[in-house]
Amino acid sequence: MEDVYADRLSRFRANMRMLGVDGFVLEIGDEHLSEYVAPHAERIAWLTGFAGSAGKIVVLIDRAAIFVDGRYTGLVRQQVDAGKWAFVDEPAGSVTQWIRMNAACGARIGYDARLLPHARAVSMAEALREDGCEFVGLTNNPVDLSWSDQPTRPSGKAFALSVAYSGKTTSQKRQDVTDWLNTNKLDACVLVALDSIAWLLNLRGSDLATAPLNYGFALCYADGGAELFIDLEKVDEPTVRSLGDDMNIAAYGAFYGRLSELEGLTVAADPNRSPAAVYRALENAGAVIKPLRDPIVMAKAIKNPVEIDGFRNAHLLDGVSLTSFLHWFAREAPKGQLTELAAAAKLTAFRQQCEDLKGISFTPISAVDGNAAMPHYSPTKATDTAIGPGSIYLIDSGGQYLSGTTDVTRTLAVGTPSNDVRARFTQVLKAHVVLARARFPHGTLGSQIDAITRAPLWDVGIECTHGIGHGVGHFSNVHEGPVYLAKPRPNEDALSRGMVLSNEPGYYEAGKFGIRIENLVVVVDATVNGGTTPTLGFETLTLAPFDRALIIADMLDRREIDWIDEYHAMVWERLSPHLCAEVQRWLRRETRPLHADLHDASADCPVDQPAQPISI
Repeated sequence: MEDVYADRLSRFRANMRMLGVDGFVLEIGDEHLSEYVAPHAERIAWLTGFAGSAGKIVVLIDRAAIFVDGRYTGLVRQQVDAGKWAFVDEPAGSVTQWIRMNAACGARIGYDARLLPHARAVSMAEALREDGCEFVGLTNNPVDLSWSDQPTRPSGKAFALSVAYSGKTTSQKRQDVTDWLNTNKLDACVLVALDSIAWLLNLRGSDLATAPLNYGFALCYADGGAELFIDLEKVDEPTVRSLGDDMNIAAYGAFYGRLSELEGLTVAADPNRSPAAVYRALENAGAVIKPLRDPIVMAKAIKNPVEIDGFRNAHLLDGVSLTSFLHWFAREAPKGQLTELAAAAKLTAFRQQCEDLKGISFTPISAVDGNAAMPHYSPTKATDTAIGPGSIYLIDSGGQYLSGTTDVTRTLAVGTPSNDVRARFTQVLKAHVVLARARFPHGTLGSQIDAITRAPLWDVGIECTHGIGHGVGHFSNVHEGPVYLAKPRPNEDALSRGMVLSNEPGYYEAGKFGIRIENLVVVVDATVNGGTTPTLGFETLTLAPFDRALIIADMLDRREIDWIDEYHAMVWERLSPHLCAEVQRWLRRETRPLHADLHDASADCPVDQPAQPISI
């Protein structure tokens, strides 16, 4: 296989020379700057073998580098040939820094203008210009010129999402955009991000394996009209009718041609969510470009009451499946017959028993022992590892339901874990509880919540190598901006009521084990006794027990124990009516109060009751 990737890299360099550049920059993504992409856009995976969802490469004539963040520092070294590629960890090293250190003065560095955000293209061009290098936007890609069997763009059918799930009609949403355009004295705005278009039009699909989205572009106009550019075979007559009379449907490939017709119009295009090619087309057309944020970003991040209730329902459905899996795993894993792939497949099978499931929300991170120390490791046939007695197993997974998207991680002990692992797990659990219990004033930033959540880890001299949390879309992308619980970002947005985010502190020891505990939460109004400032907090949505075998109760203070006991009581109350008797009995043991006797705790908690269907 090494020879295959070496040959591909050699052909890539030959194509660079043909295109007249001395180097080329490529990021994981597609023509819509998506995080998760369809097979036709898996260019870096095809060229290097790296299968992560975030990464960048730079190829020069005599050397090449691949850049990943803390989630993938271990995985990239497993999958990519160190003899051909230098590994650069971000944010310690940047793409522009590496180019400036390794490229010759005056080098022409190319990039695919369809695949790089305009803002990044501009900033990189300015930085490289200081060393006399030219950053050149191309319409050809060296990968595409070599990839003879490159898959075609997906053509799955689009469908309308009922207002019973969206909470707001597409006409109402588009009126908000029309009002925004007129307030800002704009003639039109460009929408490129697939999740923005899906939310605005209440339109979903199956073009991506783990997100219910369609490949398409959109233009909205100040007179209330709009255009959707989509493969025409994807939309049937009922779907077209759902979009309204003032929506024009055009072929996907007609988008850039339409931009060339916007001469003299004042057009908004988000510089961070629009490819450089969009700006180039508008400039060539003679449009006046306003670099404003995509107006859908904040609108979809702040969920409406129907969407929030949908999330609660999705987590009830998901909790039944996940808890059934956890019970099964507790019984089967000690037998030593499971592998990472088998366990992940079993969890997906449990989810598939729910008719409301429309797919998984990402490829499961099913990892045992040292594999779990790579935060975004996903097993393949080549790496599939046995789960046996004494193992520490991490499973991070989620589902896509019409009512909402789920994302949950549990770390599980097979047999009796060591005290060292239990101590680390409990420290991560303390951090998780800090976030879950947090109260904060309006205007608080995600980076501030990230910092206070890390306090229990920092107190004992350990660190979580990734952000503490991310936004989650509604029956959409499992990772959604603009708010993240992570290190400070430029022009950071504040947390707002209605946002759904993950709470997922972790700790990883290379080659040994990984620990992560993840629930989803929604930002809600909160009260503080004696407080005088309007306050927000979090409501936990996820329903699944923590592994009691990994908890050292004596390391927890009274408030932490109270929160865990209250959470487990909620898990029991909401899930138990929908579980079979055997799983009920297991869940009762797993959710008993930390300092209570099992018999006393279950005395007034009936089990052996028939499982009840979930009312939607």
